Amino acid sequence: MGDQSLVSQETRARVRGAITPIALGLGRIGLTPNALTVIGFLISGVAAATAAAQLWLLAAGLVIFGGSFDMLDGGLARAQNRVTRFGAFLDSTLDRWGEGVVYIGIVAGASTAGFVAGAVLAAAAAVSSFQVSYTRAKAESLDLHGEVGIAPRAERLVVLTIGLLAAGLDGGIAAGARGQVWLALALGIIFATASITAVQRTWHVRTQLRQQEQKPK
Repeated sequence: MGDQSLVSQETRARVRGAITPIALGLGRIGLTPNALTVIGFLISGVAAATAAAQLWLLAAGLVIFGGSFDMLDGGLARAQNRVTRFGAFLDSTLDRWGEGVVYIGIVAGASTAGFVAGAVLAAAAAVSSFQVSYTRAKAESLDLHGEVGIAPRAERLVVLTIGLLAAGLDGGIAAGARGQVWLALALGIIFATASITAVQRTWHVRTQLRQQEQKPK
């Protein structure tokens, strides 16, 4: 099974190259990679609050803005040769936490608007997203490769941003508003693709373990 996600490795490399100068600029004003990680997490908290308040356009902007710090912290760490084990741990931990907080905000906003299906889909998307992260972490704890699948975090954030943006531009998610459709579609896509990714990673681990078992002793 390949490592291909919805975004190609070539596109990822180009994006990393584009953000490196920005990351270095932030480093020159005194920000560290870990500081960028924390800032990204705090922005996710603000995004969650705006989603809970049903400010969907603002939430969309904050979700993608906060998500960009996930590239900036890594870019700065690599450029400054400051990659550390704790930095990787902090980045992974706050990424998961921040993503979960955003979904809590969406659940709150959808519930307030009476959009029960949206709240349920947001919760389902959160659970599937956590499984994507868990399967990778568990694989790595077994000294196996676990970073495969069609929908890692960056792709999920893009889909979520588009859904929030479309919901905000199309009347919000009040009863009868067409924005409900866009938000539900985005959350449904995240739930489906994240679930598929978790299965892909599980199968990938199974394949690796079988290959190890079949090696001559």
